[in-house]
Amino acid sequence: MEEMDYREAYEREHLKCADLAGRIADLEAKNEELEWKLNRIKGNPLWKLSRPARDVLHWIIRQRDRLRNCGGPRGVLQKLAYKKRERQAMKQFGTESFPSPEQAAAEREAVFPRMVKVSILVPLWNNPEKYQREMLDSVMAQTYQNWELCLADGSDEAHGYIGEICREYADKSGGRIRYRHLEKNGGIAGNTNACLQMATGEYVGLLDQDDLLHPSTLYEYVKAINEQDADYLYCDETTFKGDHIDHMLTMHFKPDYAPDNLRANNYICHFSVFSRKLLDGEELFRPKFDGSQDHDMILRLTDSAERIVHVPRLLYYWRSHSGSVAAGIDAKPYAIEAAKGAVAEHLRKHGYEHFKIESTRAFETIFRIRYNIIGTPKISVVIPNKDHVEDLRRCVSSILEKSTYDNYEIVIVENNSTTKEIREYYSQLLGYGYGSAEEGEAQGALGLQGDKALGRPGRQALRSRDGRIVVATYRGGFNYSAINNLGVSCAAGDYVLLLNNDTEVITVNWMEELLMYAQRADVGAVGAKLYYPDKTIQHAGVVIGLGAHRTAGHTHYGQHRQNLGYMGRLCYAQDVTAVTGACLLVKKELYLAAGGLDEGFAVSLNDVDFCLKLRGMGLLNVFTPFAELFHYESASRGLDDAGERAERYNQESERFREKWKRELEAGDPYYNPNFSLDRSDYSLKVG
Repeated sequence: MEEMDYREAYEREHLKCADLAGRIADLEAKNEELEWKLNRIKGNPLWKLSRPARDVLHWIIRQRDRLRNCGGPRGVLQKLAYKKRERQAMKQFGTESFPSPEQAAAEREAVFPRMVKVSILVPLWNNPEKYQREMLDSVMAQTYQNWELCLADGSDEAHGYIGEICREYADKSGGRIRYRHLEKNGGIAGNTNACLQMATGEYVGLLDQDDLLHPSTLYEYVKAINEQDADYLYCDETTFKGDHIDHMLTMHFKPDYAPDNLRANNYICHFSVFSRKLLDGEELFRPKFDGSQDHDMILRLTDSAERIVHVPRLLYYWRSHSGSVAAGIDAKPYAIEAAKGAVAEHLRKHGYEHFKIESTRAFETIFRIRYNIIGTPKISVVIPNKDHVEDLRRCVSSILEKSTYDNYEIVIVENNSTTKEIREYYSQLLGYGYGSAEEGEAQGALGLQGDKALGRPGRQALRSRDGRIVVATYRGGFNYSAINNLGVSCAAGDYVLLLNNDTEVITVNWMEELLMYAQRADVGAVGAKLYYPDKTIQHAGVVIGLGAHRTAGHTHYGQHRQNLGYMGRLCYAQDVTAVTGACLLVKKELYLAAGGLDEGFAVSLNDVDFCLKLRGMGLLNVFTPFAELFHYESASRGLDDAGERAERYNQESERFREKWKRELEAGDPYYNPNFSLDRSDYSLKVG
């Protein structure tokens, strides 16, 4: 008997693999056919001759799309006016942000309970004289005085002036500058480790030889050490070009500590300062990761840190010049492989195996990480529905026809539909007449005893003959939270995937992309990238406090599908405060442990509230851009009762602001406070 069961199971799995292989082959064949047709078109002489006209046409179309996205001509004028104010606001982050003489004096005289010594390490190698002096001047100008500067110089004989400059500054530093010329250049890693040997401070900071510090950098850091007991700190930064820091190229306003962001992208970068205890006998920089030694170091030390603090001020100025990483990764191509190696070692340390690390279209050192999926856990896709048969048909068909993941069920929660068409569609999905006499027999045979078994009056659930589809009935008035909670109570899966009926699958491996994160012990909810039919972004993560109601809003809203996002954020999976319930995957046990969706939020904010509850449980919420769907938002429920629902939204917004008052006041940890809460495009706060 056991041998027969094993044989049957083997045959089922074999058939699944064969079916999947066939679908992949069909897709590859279709792709080859389309590629052949495209190459044929491109090879046509008329196509080549018409390129100038096409370029003009595409430019016109882009301007039209931008006009639409901005809300017409008036919106364009408003955006241009805002951008002008934003450019003016940028000035506040350069020399205008330096402390006045009075403020600088107050910072110099400040006394903290812990006046920690900060050892700043600068590896030197053939630095131009101008850059060398400017770097030293920026350290000498620090308003916090308890620092030392450790310089290890691997320069050749032709750059002997570097030693002369360093000794000159050491003489006037009151013993705070320590200089050593190395017999042999050890590269960035070796020279920095030599700096560390000279250091005597409780905290260590890392500064590049051609970069500059804001005068208040160390003051702000030591203040954070005292107020927040920080043992690892970093700040916002900018690249600049030419002779002046006010000639900024790119300002990077960072999120608070986000481990998934850091694995995909060394967003912390500069200016790292940390307690020396975090090294615990380990090397600071490891030569095998030269070129990405800082990413390796940050991954290791943040793993050990107990209190990582982001100082949300632009305090580091990264010089862009020929040969610097700031000018482009092409200057140091070996850094790409070093970065992949550092991330791989970090992942293995955390117990992950058989993962893949790939460069993304945003940048060679911004990574897509593919985690290995453990087993084949069952996913219950929960879809609320009222009428709108075409929306539901499109949604369900896209799941059944496109999904490469096989172990799932679809739980449709019927809510007061009235049309004949939807009943017929339910019958088609179930394989027997919905609302017919067959229901009782099928229901009993499948062990679903209707209202009593579900624990609430006015509900029943039916499963299709093939077991893949469940239709549950919610007879109360519209309450999105209650409807989904009912669906979850009927779900047989290990994971629950909340999905709106007005969505359509784009990427065939969407479930795998969500599951690879949801399966992790440290992750709560995982959300997908959703588009409107015109391929502009509807959802790419949720920020609390964003929008007119100051409750929550979607970032990168309305941007085109191919947009890279702020600092490449639309190209890698990242930690966010919340994701939309229109497509949200979570372990069923976590859903239940969090109490499901709060039914007090009947229309809106229930998904954000749920994600905040998960975050309160110490879990991360993740947005991945590699699971993509269309979202035909607002099509499913219509706007018949817009006035009533608008009032209810206002009431629920007030309730949300009261419930999460502390979190809203603290601000979204993944959205820098220098960004405007009135816009979703990472624009600077102005005015």
